[in-house]
Amino acid sequence: MVDKLGGLSFLPLPDREPEKDAFLGEVLTGWKRQQFAKNFVEKTVSRRVNRVLLFCDFTGKFPWEWMPSDADEYFSHLVNVRGLVQESIRAYQSDVSLFCAYATSESYPWNEACGRLFGTSMSQVITDLNKARHTQEASMGPEKRVFDLAELQQFFDFADDEVQRIIRSKVKGGLAAWRDVTALKVCYGWGLRHDELRRLDLVDFSASAKAPYFGDYGLLRVRNGKANKGAPKKQRTVQTLVDWAAEAVAVWVENGLPRFGEPIRHLFPTSTGGVVAENDLGSRFNGFVRALGLGPGVDIHGLRRSYATHMITVYGYDEKFISMQLGHANTSTTTIYTLPSADFAAKEMERVLTKDLLTSKGRLLLKPARNTGRAPR
Repeated sequence: MVDKLGGLSFLPLPDREPEKDAFLGEVLTGWKRQQFAKNFVEKTVSRRVNRVLLFCDFTGKFPWEWMPSDADEYFSHLVNVRGLVQESIRAYQSDVSLFCAYATSESYPWNEACGRLFGTSMSQVITDLNKARHTQEASMGPEKRVFDLAELQQFFDFADDEVQRIIRSKVKGGLAAWRDVTALKVCYGWGLRHDELRRLDLVDFSASAKAPYFGDYGLLRVRNGKANKGAPKKQRTVQTLVDWAAEAVAVWVENGLPRFGEPIRHLFPTSTGGVVAENDLGSRFNGFVRALGLGPGVDIHGLRRSYATHMITVYGYDEKFISMQLGHANTSTTTIYTLPSADFAAKEMERVLTKDLLTSKGRLLLKPARNTGRAPR
């Protein structure tokens, strides 16, 4: 019993009923171990366990008392009261569903013990009848948008001015501001996700034989790409396309990074030698956005979306190539990232019509003849 269930704290005694909280704790501990065995990280495991506990708190029931109707009520509350979006609902449902799949599996003794102790068993409460549908590759809300080129120029000009202002004022924080602004330029310049950006090391940059004009920054090795479930972090090599971003990194590495001391490993370190915190970059970005009054819909991930959009719709890079740059498994995901600017459609129509006119050697495009419905002789 001890080997299978991990403890005896929940077993009934002559003077009391089985400890329900202790039994649930044993099940959750076993689920944690199973997830760690599948190579999930601590952050993911803790999030899933917390969501199961939130479900328990909302229903006032233990998992062996859950019914599908409890799930209906809970997720309806998340949508209508808390205002969670579809993507979040799917994430919550996925975590609860994974727990139920583990707890009811015949490979583990939990349901057998549950029936013996409480006279009931656990079941899957997330079914095809109440599961939120995943209808497309990505579900970015309509409020999310990309920077247009003028906004991007304004954003980074303001960011550079802020760094100079802090440094000239001789107050603490100038080096951190310089680090954060350079990181934001790298985020856009190579189309990186937030976590990919934070965990870059100095050795991840290298020269490109096909683009020697970028010096030591022609290629970027991304070692912490978004992983598939239960798989290690994906790696990819990103070609440098944005010259001013490469210049910003070169200046930072030569003049800013050495001020953090030796040895230098992380590209964007903290004063204690760790990697820059996620909240620090987000706060810096949001402060610039508020100061410029850029309005809603622009977030730090918008730099990555803007990279995809600009490289394809403005600079004309092939969609498949940019998909590889971003680390997307499917090009269809990249097409959702590429949000054209307001005047893109008009410019594209002008480009196509101009091309057609040139092809016709100046002849006017004639209106096609009306179809009479009769087959030609």
